[in-house]
Amino acid sequence: MSTTPRTALVTGANRGIGKAIATALSQRPDIRVLAAARHQVDAERAAAGMGSDTLGIELDLANPISVAERATVIADTHGPIDILINNAGVIAPGSAAEISTTDLLESLNVNAVAPFTLMREFGPKMRTRGWGRIVNVSSGWGSFDESLSGPAAYSISKSTLNATTLSMAQALGSRVKVNCVCPGWVRTRMGGRAASRSPTEAADTPVWLATLPDDGPTGGFFRDRRLIEW
Repeated sequence: MSTTPRTALVTGANRGIGKAIATALSQRPDIRVLAAARHQVDAERAAAGMGSDTLGIELDLANPISVAERATVIADTHGPIDILINNAGVIAPGSAAEISTTDLLESLNVNAVAPFTLMREFGPKMRTRGWGRIVNVSSGWGSFDESLSGPAAYSISKSTLNATTLSMAQALGSRVKVNCVCPGWVRTRMGGRAASRSPTEAADTPVWLATLPDDGPTGGFFRDRRLIEW
């Protein structure tokens, strides 16, 4: 990576996997982290425990239109975004026969449309500058190869996120690496205490993808630094 510090925006950075990713990136001298959360106080509290250059910023993903407006403010205030980690997500229980339209729309907005909006806002500018890394935190539950086996709204939204990952990778070219990752079953509020992985362990592959060399892969779906099927 360049000796000039890159700026990384991490959504959902106030807890769980997002916090672990932001913390790991903040420990690198070549990266400045913007730790984003739905509420400013949560973002600032998280950032206070990370590297000295880390800033907490408010970013609510529930309304994709406001996400686009907020992305412009973030870039104008903090400068170009070089690394985007779309980590924030929501989960609603129930099968396809049980979920409501509201559940599906909320899941799609937060888990897929808002990440797409951030990719669309920041990705072309990365392409113009000739460097960028975008990492979308997805799930095996969003994989057709693994039968979309999770709660329906979550699986549908994550499969949509996977599709936008591949489409955006094709659109942005080889200098902007756009990949998604399944972090596994993680001990977070969403994953529960019985999960097999810590957030720190789950952050390894996203951090690796966020710091890929220029000859690294793009348009892939990874688990434990290995390609998996869509």
